[in-house]
Amino acid sequence: MLRIGYVRLSDADQDADQDDGVSLLREMGCHVVRAEEDADVPTVLASILEFIGEGDELVAPNLQHLGGSARGVLELIDRLDQRGAVLITLGPPLTSAGPEGQALRAALEGVAALEPPEPLRRRTRAPTSEIRALQKAGMGPVEIARRLGVSRMTVWRTLKATQA
Repeated sequence: MLRIGYVRLSDADQDADQDDGVSLLREMGCHVVRAEEDADVPTVLASILEFIGEGDELVAPNLQHLGGSARGVLELIDRLDQRGAVLITLGPPLTSAGPEGQALRAALEGVAALEPPEPLRRRTRAPTSEIRALQKAGMGPVEIARRLGVSRMTVWRTLKATQA
């Protein structure tokens, strides 16, 4: 059984608190402790979820380190269940195993039901300066749209507005 510690480093002003979290995880017997620096893109947590195996434990200081919402934590618990692993948090002491895990799941499902739905992604628009620079470099509207990940209509409208 492998015990993996995970802490999210969210703010440079909280370095002392984060160091305490890392040392606390080591004191709790974690064989490996990984820290996530970019909270928006949890790549370290994703790699842990790919690596973790049957009987292993993911240990975090609290649920806030694992996701920005109850839905996110539920998805994490589901992925751990699929891998045969368990989640443990230190403050408050929680686990995803056994009857306590069922109670945790029920509480998170209740909170998730009250959360607003996740916002729809907005379309991104390329800055006018990028579109004009690519056009001046000899690129056509279709290729500009492909490169910038926007619609052709966005490029055509931008070019038309800048020519007027």
